[in-house]
Amino acid sequence: MTLPELKNSLPHTRKLLLVDDDVTYCRVLAQALSRRGFAVSVAKDVNEAIQMIAQNLPTHAVIDLKMPGPSGLTLVAYLKERNFDARIVVLTGYSSIATAVEAVKLGATYYLAKPADADEIVAAFDHQPGIAEAVIKTKRMSVDRLEWEHLQKVLADCGGNISAAARMLDMHRRTLQRKLQKHPNPERGG
Repeated sequence: MTLPELKNSLPHTRKLLLVDDDVTYCRVLAQALSRRGFAVSVAKDVNEAIQMIAQNLPTHAVIDLKMPGPSGLTLVAYLKERNFDARIVVLTGYSSIATAVEAVKLGATYYLAKPADADEIVAAFDHQPGIAEAVIKTKRMSVDRLEWEHLQKVLADCGGNISAAARMLDMHRRTLQRKLQKHPNPERGG
């Protein structure tokens, strides 16, 4: 028996659910994670993922934050209720501190900005929170980044409701939508 045949004949103990509406990204990432020993199932949105979880409870999940329909944060909470030990990595193209904190509060193991590759995701599954010796970097955020983070926090506090967030910020809803569509350059270490 060849090595690939042997690998395919072994039972997968690491069942991974990949949830993202980007079909091409899912296909490439699913192949890469399969090569790393995961039995991968793919869903395009939260509702499809919930149906898959009911049939086959995953041990690992990679969940996009922003998809049509409910947010990926909804799925993080749902999966953690069913499998407390599940290792969950949340991916997003709209990285913000507020959503990262919320994802971790709901039970995510780690949070990565897209595009994340398979090696980064596998490393994130092994992330251990609360390392006291972690080096704290002191790079300051730009004013644009600070504004973006604040808007994201208020939006998260309002459950993603843009109209409610605009009222809290004393800002017109369209102005808030415009500001949310502008993505400041990602800053590392701040």
